[in-house]
Amino acid sequence: MLEAEKIKDNWEMYRAIVNDTFTTRKDALNKLYDSIEDRMVLMPASSKAHFHNAFAGGYVDHILRVIDCTKALWITWKSMGADMSGYTEEEMIFAAMHHDLGKVGFPGEGNEVYQVETSDWHRKNQNKMYKHNENIPFTMVPDLSIWLLQEYGVKLSWNEYQAIKIHDGMYDEANKPYFVARSAQAKLKTNLPILLHHADHMAAQIEYERWRNRDNTTIKKATEKSKITMNNSLKNLAEANPNVEQALTDISSIFSTFND
Repeated sequence: MLEAEKIKDNWEMYRAIVNDTFTTRKDALNKLYDSIEDRMVLMPASSKAHFHNAFAGGYVDHILRVIDCTKALWITWKSMGADMSGYTEEEMIFAAMHHDLGKVGFPGEGNEVYQVETSDWHRKNQNKMYKHNENIPFTMVPDLSIWLLQEYGVKLSWNEYQAIKIHDGMYDEANKPYFVARSAQAKLKTNLPILLHHADHMAAQIEYERWRNRDNTTIKKATEKSKITMNNSLKNLAEANPNVEQALTDISSIFSTFND
């Protein structure tokens, strides 16, 4: 879960990237975001807790992480000798920023993709935090992402279009011809789709691991709090009765060793 202040900061950072990165498309993008702001700020990145970021504000948090992962991977690929030509930094950030835009749903009230799951059974037994809106047309996320952009007059380059369209890689069977080329001519002309796919996968895996490790983190914090409380109690007791100070010191030492 994200604190309200973190959700607010993420959204401000997201809008700042738009204004700092794009020039000719900035106004159209801001018009798009203004129209879906209330929905987009609080939407999750997925429906189930064990997927990734299935909580309020999870979508924007995920997108920001994908952008960071894309930049980091670009540097890694470049340092290892990969050919990073054929696309611009703006195209790379644009694709990372909008690869999952379709998760916002269709324009208009009540046309969101994710709705809060109200069934306790589904939440407890399936980790299903959100359910899919049955009242909107079925669509693949990349298709709706591209449709939304054109609906608001946001132009895409071919590099951006292709990267968004096939960013799920081989997880989508329809993408196979792009990734399993039968000839040199059929191979991808740039590595942007692969770079985005890896960045998205990395971000989602990190988010899953944070969910997976959440209980251990909670237990660790609780243990540390208990150790502080006990040590303070031991200290107070020892100060009140010097005769048992050594015994309490020994107990405290054993306790600390056990918890470590």
